[in-house]
Amino acid sequence: MTTPESKLNVPPASLAGSSADDTVSGDIKIPDPARLVRTMSDVAGRAQRLVNDWLMRQAKEGIPLDPLNVGGAFLEMTAKLMANPSQLVQAQLGYWQDYLTLWQNTTRRILGLETAPVIESDPRDKRFADAAWKQNEIFDFIKQSYLLSARYINDIVSKVDGLAPKTSQKIDFYSRQFVNALSPSNFLFTNPEVLRKTAESGGENLVRGLNNLLSDLEQGRGKLRIKMTDIEAFKIGENIAVSEGKVVYQNDLIQLIQYSPTTETVVARPLVIFPPWINKYYILDLRPKNSLVRYAVAQGHTVFMVSWVNPDERLAEKDFDDYMVDGVFGALNAIEKATGQREVNAIGYCLGGTLLAASLAYMKRKGDERIKTATFLVTLTEFTDAGELGVFIDEEQLSNLEERMQRRGYLEGGEMAASFNMLRANDLIWSFVVNNYLLGNEPFPFDLLYWNSDATRMPPRMHSFYLRNMYQNNLLAKPGGLSMKGVPINLGDIEIPVYFLSCREDHIAPWKSTYRGSQLFGGKVRFVLAASGHIAGVVNSPDGGKYNHFINDSLPDDPDAWFEEATEVAGSWWPDWQRWVTGFDKTLVPARIPGKGKLKVIEAAPGSYVTVRA
Repeated sequence: MTTPESKLNVPPASLAGSSADDTVSGDIKIPDPARLVRTMSDVAGRAQRLVNDWLMRQAKEGIPLDPLNVGGAFLEMTAKLMANPSQLVQAQLGYWQDYLTLWQNTTRRILGLETAPVIESDPRDKRFADAAWKQNEIFDFIKQSYLLSARYINDIVSKVDGLAPKTSQKIDFYSRQFVNALSPSNFLFTNPEVLRKTAESGGENLVRGLNNLLSDLEQGRGKLRIKMTDIEAFKIGENIAVSEGKVVYQNDLIQLIQYSPTTETVVARPLVIFPPWINKYYILDLRPKNSLVRYAVAQGHTVFMVSWVNPDERLAEKDFDDYMVDGVFGALNAIEKATGQREVNAIGYCLGGTLLAASLAYMKRKGDERIKTATFLVTLTEFTDAGELGVFIDEEQLSNLEERMQRRGYLEGGEMAASFNMLRANDLIWSFVVNNYLLGNEPFPFDLLYWNSDATRMPPRMHSFYLRNMYQNNLLAKPGGLSMKGVPINLGDIEIPVYFLSCREDHIAPWKSTYRGSQLFGGKVRFVLAASGHIAGVVNSPDGGKYNHFINDSLPDDPDAWFEEATEVAGSWWPDWQRWVTGFDKTLVPARIPGKGKLKVIEAAPGSYVTVRA
């Protein structure tokens, strides 16, 4: 019979460079005592300073005990459960029956008998990828116990009758956060990989992990700001955001980059891209092999990119109207001067697409027809079902957020990043807790995670307008419900051709919601659904050979009906968009060189606005 200890499969630690005093028995390494004392002394001093700073800031900022307004939702759920306890009793009986079966199966395994698992983990769940979770009876028992408990909690919270939809969504979301946090993979003594590493290194991984934890707390000034990648491995303009171009215009909110052509002739209509200002633009120019900017330039487009400022308290009064006037109209005016061409094609990504839609409706009311086609990438214009971001949008949370923004003069970029990370907590939070703090590893250099950690701030007036009018009240979807510069707007007035690109696994802009939003427009709409999520589904070069997409020329009311009739196409959606956008005007003109028109070069791309870190 194989013992649990033998299945841990702990390899001997390497003795290279170690003295006899540093190791015993050749397989367990003992760290140098003097070095350990110095390290722990340093850790104690840093921890004390962090606690003092954190306590002072909590008192100064008046942060409430329940800033996410979770307590009330769970109290309401508890009251509903107590009013009808039969569901709770039934769930408990099923849980204990499964747990008893698990005990029996584990006993049989220890005796050397084969047994089927009571519950299986998802094959895609990386938390339990280590072989010991299956091969070792004890860790298999721990894993299955956790999975049964997780299922039990989910069964309870998902079957409570009488809760408002928003309350039910909040309970479900935060219950999963709780369950994810309690995964045995997140703790030293219940993670076989961490135990193995601890034995190999004599605990040095834990000391390194503690140092990593304190460094992240220091970086966040007492708030845990998990380091997801090697920040020093990347530099904007050197190994990311490297497409050649020049900044040809700037104002308080934007720098406008004109990219250098790579073809002798170009499409007559320039292409302008409005990225979200929640993140920085260079996700669309991350690396040469997956740069949408580089692809569009190679296809003969004169590409202009809006690079939003990273605002501080000096721009606290900037509102959504300012982002339209200084962002959209500022770019359009500059492009006409730079190229002599009044008509353009426009792309809006996420929040940049929401702004583009509102601006187009305003322009229609004003008789401004400069934008001839519009492309919306994973863009919400109908916010009835905004996905799990909706759990952060209720009156209590918004009021608290507005108070904090007014006090500072901006919304901290890290606060918003933390909310987005919670949507994929196992991948974007707990995997790094294990890697950085338990295994003691340094994070791997990864350009996408560098971009993800390059947070931006938000002006209070603009952000409050966006959250209340879009997410909370869904006014953009209602004819005349929203006004821009005092003018009521209606998305149904927009009659130019539009292209909607959504992604099946998007947790920020759910595809069925973006589909419903596409039906609000008055002109011809092409809706395309890509595989993967909010970023990977968009940044999907044809050269990568990844992720399919679905097309359907019809646009039925029901998104499920659209999908059932859709045709699956292998590879990237980029060529489909290229055929679509050039199909309206194939006129070619000589390539345009940045700085050769009426606008002179201010500085080389990627410009200075994008390099400002929050």
